[in-house]
Amino acid sequence: MTKVIINADDFGLSRGVNYGIIDTHLKGIVTSATMMMNAKATKHAISLAKDTPSLKVGVHLVLTWGKPLLDDVPSLVDETGKFKKQMFVYSNPFSIILDDLEREWTAQIEKCLDADLTPSHLDSHHHVHGIKEFYPVIKKLSDKYKLPVRNAGAHFTDIQTLTDVFLDDFYDDGVVESYFERLHERVEDGKSIEVMTHPAYLDQTLKQESSYTMQRIKETKILMEAKSVKQII
Repeated sequence: MTKVIINADDFGLSRGVNYGIIDTHLKGIVTSATMMMNAKATKHAISLAKDTPSLKVGVHLVLTWGKPLLDDVPSLVDETGKFKKQMFVYSNPFSIILDDLEREWTAQIEKCLDADLTPSHLDSHHHVHGIKEFYPVIKKLSDKYKLPVRNAGAHFTDIQTLTDVFLDDFYDDGVVESYFERLHERVEDGKSIEVMTHPAYLDQTLKQESSYTMQRIKETKILMEAKSVKQII
């Protein structure tokens, strides 16, 4: 049987996000989540994760949202002390000093470990771990912590990836009720697959921190009504 992972991103972003992830795991098809270690509701997410041992939890490495955990990573932040914007990072990857990036991402992983959680894998907010210039860092961290990484493309040649195939199109206009019913049509036999999702319930923090809001509620509904993962493929 083909291995299917339904991962919920942004665990810790808000309490509404956290509860959406837990519900779509306990009552739906979400199998794992990845936690933002620098978010307002990270502590709440840690508590829920400990109360829900059946949910695998990885680290959602952050570079383009909020503030870093470290205060001595100048190449990662703007004049306000917040992480640089997504557009800037993608346009100017060489402005990021890899030592700064490695130390900050190490701190995020270590915070997860210090919370007595055992991370299942690594991925990142806005897919920044897939930027080619950052490959030496994500490769080093994957090897150091012996953790697989979300498959970010053809240049991930000598790194352990979580699955053979990664799908990020259950998002925005791609959030349709037939998505999981038709998933088997897109997967080559024997290939493992991960689907990225963003379930949540709307709360004030989510409205303040993300432009992607109402579709998360729709995702939550679909993820709780879909067939079990074993029936998808």
